[in-house]
Amino acid sequence: MEDLMKKLQEAAVFIKARTGKAPTEIALVLGSGLGGLVDELSDTIAIPYKDIPHFPVSTVPGHAGRLVVGMLEGRRILCMQGRFHYYEGYSMDKVVFPIQVMRMLDIRNLLLTNAAGCVNENWKPGDLMVIKDHIKLIADNPLRGPNSSDLGQRFFDMSKAYDPALRAMAIQCGKDLGLDVKEGVYQLFTGPSFETPAEVRFARMCGADAVGMSTVPETIAANHCGIKVLGISCLTNMAAGILDQPLNHEEVLETGQRVKESFTALVKSVVSNWPLS
Repeated sequence: MEDLMKKLQEAAVFIKARTGKAPTEIALVLGSGLGGLVDELSDTIAIPYKDIPHFPVSTVPGHAGRLVVGMLEGRRILCMQGRFHYYEGYSMDKVVFPIQVMRMLDIRNLLLTNAAGCVNENWKPGDLMVIKDHIKLIADNPLRGPNSSDLGQRFFDMSKAYDPALRAMAIQCGKDLGLDVKEGVYQLFTGPSFETPAEVRFARMCGADAVGMSTVPETIAANHCGIKVLGISCLTNMAAGILDQPLNHEEVLETGQRVKESFTALVKSVVSNWPLS
């Protein structure tokens, strides 16, 4: 555990040296096809992940693999333009390493975004969903192993993993913009294969509205660190078995591009209205 803290500190020191010592108020993790939001930032400083000590490197199309710091709606933002996934071969603890680095940077507010498959048959591709809870049935956990008390307690509450006040704020922001923002449950699958129709039916019976391959490990690590989390899914396709058509990653990226305007407007409004403590 001392080795982990040393690596986290080295990464944080490197990032501070490159970006300056001004406090970062909110961190964003941008999912597949959603990385274009960084174009909205001003006064930006970009750092390739490969340059940051101990950082993993993105391998997925649609993930630029950069840390970008800049101003958005008058607030200093740190953006992960691309994330890391279990299916890339990274262990769960590697997947959440950047979230723990955020804690070392004294960041206490985190917006997680993702591209997800839509399980709720009353919704459609292109809808935006605020995550109210998640389901993780896979055995692995990013905090498995020795606990670092410098990051958080060994056992910690997850009953409000996605901050209720932030969720309500995001939904209101959507209403103010004329967007029909949904609220639902996200279920984690490991990937990289898309879910089967039977798995999608199972997810629906479990209470899931969307399925995806990210976000949940990051949410767990953030809650462990005392970071407030808001999650927003872009529902890029109907999950397997709902429509009689094959699934592919190109559709995910295409839908992300199609909803770029509404997604960007919602995130900008959320950032502007985020209550900082």
